[in-house]
Order: sequence, then C-alpha cells, then structure tokens
Amino acid sequence: MAEHNYDLVILGGGSGGYAAALRSAQLGLSVALIEKDKLGGTCLHRGCIPTKALLHSAEVADVTREAANYGIHATFQGVDMSAVNKYRDGIIDRLFKGLTGLVASKPITVVAGEGRMVGPKTISVGADTYTGKNIVLATGSFSRTLPGLEIQGRVMTSELALQLDFVPSKVIVLGGGVIGVEFASIWKSLGADVTIIEGLPTLVPNEDPSVSKALERAFRKRGINFKTGVRFSGVQQSATGVVATLENGETFDAEIMLVAVGRGPNTAGFGYEENGVKMDRGWVLTNDRLETSVAGVYAAGDIVPGLQLAHRGFQQGIFIAEEIAGLRPVAIDELGIPKVTYCEPEIASVGMSEPKAAETYGAENISVYEYNLGGNGKSQILGTAGFIKLIRKNNGPVIGVHMIGSRAGEQIGEAQLIVNWEAYPEDVATLVHAHPTMNEALGEAHLALAGKPLHAHA
Repeated sequence: MAEHNYDLVILGGGSGGYAAALRSAQLGLSVALIEKDKLGGTCLHRGCIPTKALLHSAEVADVTREAANYGIHATFQGVDMSAVNKYRDGIIDRLFKGLTGLVASKPITVVAGEGRMVGPKTISVGADTYTGKNIVLATGSFSRTLPGLEIQGRVMTSELALQLDFVPSKVIVLGGGVIGVEFASIWKSLGADVTIIEGLPTLVPNEDPSVSKALERAFRKRGINFKTGVRFSGVQQSATGVVATLENGETFDAEIMLVAVGRGPNTAGFGYEENGVKMDRGWVLTNDRLETSVAGVYAAGDIVPGLQLAHRGFQQGIFIAEEIAGLRPVAIDELGIPKVTYCEPEIASVGMSEPKAAETYGAENISVYEYNLGGNGKSQILGTAGFIKLIRKNNGPVIGVHMIGSRAGEQIGEAQLIVNWEAYPEDVATLVHAHPTMNEALGEAHLALAGKPLHAHA
C-alpha cells in the first residue's frame, strides 16, 4: 500500500472536478484528480455535448425538409443514425483529447480508478491512499427512475438513448423537463412520432409560466404530443414495443420509452456519511463557501443541492480552488446562473421568474415586458417565433430575463450580465445592439421597459 500526500485531492473528473484541478494547479497547489471513467464526466461523454450534437443534426434535418421555403432545392431522404453518431463521437473525441492534453500539461496527478473516502481527508483507490490537506467531492449524478420502474430493454434512460443506432418509429418520453423536451425535439425532427408524459401541469415546469405555455404551443405546431398533469402508472414491454399506462387509465404504445424524470446525486458507496459528511437524501450539504460539515472537505456540481448544470459545477470547481488558496472569491449566486434548454425552439433564462419576483417583492412592485420576436429582422429571416420577457423591480434593476425562440441560448451571455450586474433597463437602452441580429431583440425589449419602445407595440 502506497500513501500519497497533496494539497488537494479531488474525487471525480467531471466539470466540477477538472475545473478545481486546473485552477488549483494554476495557483501552485499540488493536486491529485481521481476518476474511474473518463475526464469530462457526464457532460462531455453522456450529456450536454452528445445531446447538443444530435440536436444540430436534427436542425439540419428540419432545414432540409423546409429548404423550399428559402428557395433552395433539396430533398430530405432520411437519417443515417450510424453517420449521425459518428459525427457526434468525432466532436466528443476532439474535446476529450483537448481536455486530457490540457490536464496532462499541468502539474496534476491523474489517478485512474474508483475512489472511496476512508478518512476525513483520505481517499483510497485500490491499495493506494491519497491524503489531501483539502478534499473536493465531485462525483456527479445519475439518471433517476421512478419507484418500481425498472430500466431495461425498451425502457431506457438518456445514456442508452444516446447510443441508439436507429430512429424509433414511435417513442414515449416520460418527463417534460429539460432532458425530456430535448430528446422529444431530436426524435421528432429525425422522423419519430413522439408523446411526452409529464405529471406536473406544464412542460419545462421550472421555467417562467409564459415560456412553458409558449413551448407547448410550439410543440403542438410541430406535432409533438404531450400529456401534462397526469401521473404515470406503469409500463408493459413486449418483443416489439412498450405500452405505458397513466393513472387515469389512458394507454400509449410505442417502440421505446425514455425515462427522463431527472438526475439524482451519485453519492452512494463513497463513504461520505461514514466520515462525517452531512447529507440529505443523497445530497451533500454545504455552506455558501461550498464547504461540507467536515472542515477542509468541499463539494461541487450535481451532488450539491441546486441546479444540475455543467457550467455551475465548473464555476464551483474554480470557486473551491480559489477558496482553498485563500483568495476569498465572491460566493456564487444561484439565481444568477443562466439556464438553456436546447430543444426547438430554444429556451434561455436567468434570474427570477414572474411568480418568484411577485412573491419576493410583491406584484405591485415589479414591471414585466414581453418583446415579440415578430418585430425582429433576424428572427424573420430564420423563420422563428417567440419572445423575450423582462422582469424588473420598479425604479430598479432587471431581475429576470426569459427567452424562447431559435438560438435564444446564444443571447444568455448578455442577459446574465444584465441580471448579475443589476443593470437598469435605462442602462441597457443606451447600448447599441447590432442590426440585424437576434441580440437586437434584447436591446428593443430594454428600450420598451425603459419607456421608449421603438420596434414594439407598448
């Protein structure tokens, strides 16, 4: 048995873990990064990147079908899933090589193997132990299922759905959150008949209600079926398909069923609780400095309660490295973290929803404005519909930006600066937004909220 000592030992090489490793190495700390699979974690290999690659292929399929609308002669002849998957895997491989090369070029010891906490500051990997002055727990998340719903055969989670080498003729998506609507969007564009089942009253229930309604309208128009506000009861499999039953007795048949009911914290069996780390139903609890109940033990990413987003984990990894190095970084404001859902149409948001703002400040103390993309030149060129919704405190800053429309996610950069830097609509109204861009719609929305609407009816 060999013992190894470091300033920092990190368990998990996903977005949170590798960011903590890179920033710590930059700050002169000695670092061991333990990962049992591949650097990059779920996001790079089984989540964000592969899903968005499939969504781009899906967009190409839609544009090809609609080419005549743009005066281009093209014929949609079908989907070659093995070629789509090859395109996707090429992107992952290039990013993976870049990441492994970057980590290898730094003074970081990468340990391949399954780590387990065996003391307050010690992680074991096989016969070796790695002890750190500080520890970062960053073991990520897994695809949840419902009690009694077994994942097997034709009932699968997103990891397996990403590996399919065919387009299912008919598919049921259980869950209308981010993962569910993204896969529904992909499969519909590739030619499948799609039905989403969501127990809550709306699709994307964590978004502003206006956005949820707009997505439902867009999905109806696209021919994506969905049942909301009805609970799932069970599923039967046969050699050729599945039959899902709802609690109201309705049944739906399909070739496969995707279970997209959220992701749980991957914390079982790592020895966290046995070594004094306070937890709640599998989540690792931290203070606002991301330190757990054990001094010098920090947690980052999907195991920490809150938004399960790669960019949140990444930022938390950087924060922890700077905290350990004594730089006293500013605490991360969870409300200021941008969210994007990459279905067609895209959804992007940052800050408070209208109900949350009304509850926090009182409905009479906020102002809301929706700018319709019908007035935006670039949106007309792209043939997209949607809106940008702003929420401000009266005589105060913008506290929420909510967008829906093709490529809305590309506008979230400026939106998060506006919210996080507490800009007033009047501040943004004086900035020049390039024409014709979709970004210009953000400028127009702020002009209107500042009381001087131009390309808008207000």
